[in-house]
Amino acid sequence: MNQYILTSTYVKQGGRLTGADIGDYIHQHFNVRFNSGHVYKVIKRLGFSWITTRSRHPRQPQAVQEAFEKV
Repeated sequence: MNQYILTSTYVKQGGRLTGADIGDYIHQHFNVRFNSGHVYKVIKRLGFSWITTRSRHPRQPQAVQEAFEKV
């Protein structure tokens, strides 16, 4: 599950990984359902923060992103 979280948070298209996404992953791979509060407890036990930032807006051109980083 650590690998899923790490790879899902660094997607080139941007976006973010939510507790619901992780809950769905747990259900699909382990056939266990957790309520959202418990999913966040699992995330914390694994050493992750439950808040993630958007790596890059999905519709933002690469040139605009690079110009913003130079500011």
